[in-house]
Amino acid sequence: MSAITVASLSLLLMLVLIWAGMHVAVVLGIVSFVGVWLIRGDVSVAANLLATASQDAIASHIFGVVPLFVLTGFLVAIADVGKDAFEVANQLLRRLRGGLGIATVASNAVFAAITGISIASAAVFTRVAVPEMLRFGYNPRFAVGVVAGSSVLGMLIPPSLLMILYGFLANQSVGDLFTAGIVPGLVLALAYAVGIVLMATLWPRSVYVNGEGARAVDAELLPVGTLVMKLLPSVVLIVAVLGGLYAGFFTATEAGAVGAAIALVIVLARRKLNLRSLWSVLTETGHVTVSVSFLIICATIYTRMLAMSGMPQFMVEHMTQMGLGPTGFLIIYVALVIALGMIIDSSSILLIVLPLMLPIAEQFGMNLIWFGVVTVVAVEIGLLTPPFGLSVYVIKSTLQDSRISLGDIFRGTLPFTLMMFAVLLLLIFVPQISLVLLKAPGG
Repeated sequence: MSAITVASLSLLLMLVLIWAGMHVAVVLGIVSFVGVWLIRGDVSVAANLLATASQDAIASHIFGVVPLFVLTGFLVAIADVGKDAFEVANQLLRRLRGGLGIATVASNAVFAAITGISIASAAVFTRVAVPEMLRFGYNPRFAVGVVAGSSVLGMLIPPSLLMILYGFLANQSVGDLFTAGIVPGLVLALAYAVGIVLMATLWPRSVYVNGEGARAVDAELLPVGTLVMKLLPSVVLIVAVLGGLYAGFFTATEAGAVGAAIALVIVLARRKLNLRSLWSVLTETGHVTVSVSFLIICATIYTRMLAMSGMPQFMVEHMTQMGLGPTGFLIIYVALVIALGMIIDSSSILLIVLPLMLPIAEQFGMNLIWFGVVTVVAVEIGLLTPPFGLSVYVIKSTLQDSRISLGDIFRGTLPFTLMMFAVLLLLIFVPQISLVLLKAPGG
């Protein structure tokens, strides 16, 4: 059996095992070990590869960015920063057509700029925003759809765990990836806001239950000073972390440390942290960090197995012979990523496709920072599409409302999926949107 055949069969077996429910990191490790064993015909070579990858994959201090930003996200969630951001946006935008939907997008963007976890955004705003929109007469499908759609901002607006994972897999600067994600994230949020206004104006029944507008519900308006105090922690965190990172005052790892320190001060100042919640935050941070570490270790083994098989070089030569240029390759790549997003989770997609596709992207001379932004947006579309749609399942389990079915949530997300696809096309054909904030966009 040739090395190319072994690598091809390993890919098929990997998809089958992941779909069957086996953890992606375990699948990567097992398939890579067996693949190296078959390619070299020596089990000791495969065992040595496992040992070497385990030692090398996460040895760099740069990896400290993962637990620090995860810790920041858990702390601000306890401090109700997301809830406060929604209350401020709600009061400012309530009078607009679709105002509560726009408020949800705006507060999700703020929350994303602090946490970087889409699933956390989906869970928080399902509890905070959906009941408020239902109370004001918004269509239930729209209410859950806008939460699901805007939750993906958590993986695009930095800090982003998905971008951190891409940075390790592609050997690219996490700080540059964070910087490159700012403008695309804001463009996507703006597209959602404009789309909501258009839906509320041209197709009101898709937004409101009565098709006319939001119900007037008596609510106490908060004074300006209270609004400022509610928004202040978010502003301080964003300016300190992203501002310091962009200005070059500190690295991505140091930015994570600054964010965690400020988040700890905020949660202590609000008296939201006790010994029990502190222990919960630390253990959850440990669980996420270990999970990501294991993924990166096994992805490293998988990448080395593919390199040993010659599969990346084979695919580069094959695509060159087919006459596919950069645009043709990118169309196939994006279609593959979106299709995989319908059946497996975001991290699994990156771990499976990047070791194969990055050499081809490099061969075509593509900027790997821009390629990373395009990849993240394409992958995140999968969070909204059936049958997998992880954000949709999180919203359903968090909502616990039998009147809103899983199908209702998927139908509610459709307009936002289409908007996200339009933004993806814009990012593909106008790369400068992703590179404009970088000091050396051609590098």
